Amino acid sequence: MTDPLALKGLRVLVVEDEMMVSMLLEDMLADLGCVSVGPASRLDEAMVLAASQDFDCALLDVNLAHQQSFPLADRLVERKTPFAYATGYGTAGLRPQDKDAIILIKPFRESDLIRVLGEMHARLKTLGD
Repeated sequence: MTDPLALKGLRVLVVEDEMMVSMLLEDMLADLGCVSVGPASRLDEAMVLAASQDFDCALLDVNLAHQQSFPLADRLVERKTPFAYATGYGTAGLRPQDKDAIILIKPFRESDLIRVLGEMHARLKTLGD
């Protein structure tokens, strides 16, 4: 299990179109000492934030107001930036190339978020080595 103290200062891009879920994520991230970047509720906003802001990893809602976040995921893969999909559908709504993606299943608890952040943090450290 990830030590929440290891996550302190982690900068997380939040891409979520449900306002209540977005607010919950921001609150949980703040409680863990992480820094929220965004949030973005639409794909175009998320793409701008991804291009203009500094962040360590990202939480991506798969479905954003009738659009999917896959173009942003592709950009993050190119940048070697860890990300997790936040979805209530598990792997069912993902593309074949996303079979190894980190997934935060909705609804989630803080312990689920800590696990996912820990996985992204571990990938970040691996990419930095």
